[in-house]
Amino acid sequence: MTKEHILVVEDEEDIRELIAYNLEREGYRVTQVESGEEAISQALEAEPQLILLDLMLPGLSGLDVCRELRARPETADIPIVILSARGEESDVVTGLELGADDYMTKPFSPRELVARLRAVSRRGRHGVSDDREIVSIHDVRIDKARHEVSLGGKPLKLTLSEFLILELLARHPDRVFTRNRIIEALRGDDYPVTDRSVDVHMVGLRKKLGPAGRHIETVRGVGYRMKR
Repeated sequence: MTKEHILVVEDEEDIRELIAYNLEREGYRVTQVESGEEAISQALEAEPQLILLDLMLPGLSGLDVCRELRARPETADIPIVILSARGEESDVVTGLELGADDYMTKPFSPRELVARLRAVSRRGRHGVSDDREIVSIHDVRIDKARHEVSLGGKPLKLTLSEFLILELLARHPDRVFTRNRIIEALRGDDYPVTDRSVDVHMVGLRKKLGPAGRHIETVRGVGYRMKR
């Protein structure tokens, strides 16, 4: 049973207690705070393994908290999951682009919440460097050093952009990447990259992957992820 420490940032006491009850029942150690200022203070002092963050907080908003935690070296790599009643696509995109690792909306299922937290905890924060030369998933093998991809043991010919997108998604399964994050990964290519070109690359990549392409999922209004 895990003994990971989770910082729960939620200003509504009933919801905060419900979350803490379910997490503690699963073996997590929980610290509860109700404001953005307390969240930053506790993140620095207690060094939790994961932060569950509401957006609508007294004082500093959850987005401000996320922005500040990502800007500080001491807290930049702590995984953050946003749990908010604000479920508009723009809110989700903003949260992810500020560095949140996942975004859930209220009302929520405690079982799903625990599952999502476990998934984020397993994969770690996407910003942590990953120097593995070989990545394998869904019968796809990516050799970073050789810049080669094989599918079912057979070589797969990809463009540079397709290779970079596939490597990004495969290294972080279940992680949602916004189109802007994918564009960042493609920078350095010899032509401008736009939201539309990301979608075009994705169509080409899925086609070349054949049946394995179904594991690349479109998250409507947000971006893409590769399912584990």
